[in-house]
Amino acid sequence: MTATVSQVYYSLPAQERAQACILTENYGEASALIFLGKNDHLPPVISGHNNYYLWGPGSCTGVVLIIIGYSPSQFQDAFRNITIAGNITCNYCMTSEDNLPVIVATGLNVSAKDAWPSLKHFD
Repeated sequence: MTATVSQVYYSLPAQERAQACILTENYGEASALIFLGKNDHLPPVISGHNNYYLWGPGSCTGVVLIIIGYSPSQFQDAFRNITIAGNITCNYCMTSEDNLPVIVATGLNVSAKDAWPSLKHFD
C-alpha cells in the first residue's frame, strides 16, 4: 500500500504535491501510511474513522487529495476532477483491504471544513 501511494504521490506535478494530503477510509490504512511511509516523505494523512476524525483534517485543505479505500462515486459531488491513479493489491491482507483504488481528487467544490463531518464514522 505504501509503495503504491508513494508512487501516485510522486507522479503528481510539484505544485499539486505541495498541496496534497492523503485521506484514508480507516485508521489502519492511515496508521500504516504514517508509520511505514516515513522514509517516503508522504504528505499528511487524515481519516474520518474513529479517533482520526476527532483529530480533524489538520492543515489539509482538500485542494489535492489522494484517497484510499473509498469508491470514486463517493466524491463525485465534492470534486470536479477525480482520477483513479493506482490500485492497491496484496496477497496476505484482509479481503476488505485488497483491490483498493487510489484516487487523486482535485477541484474541491466545497470547503474542507464543511466536508469534514461527512467523513465521520465510528465502527
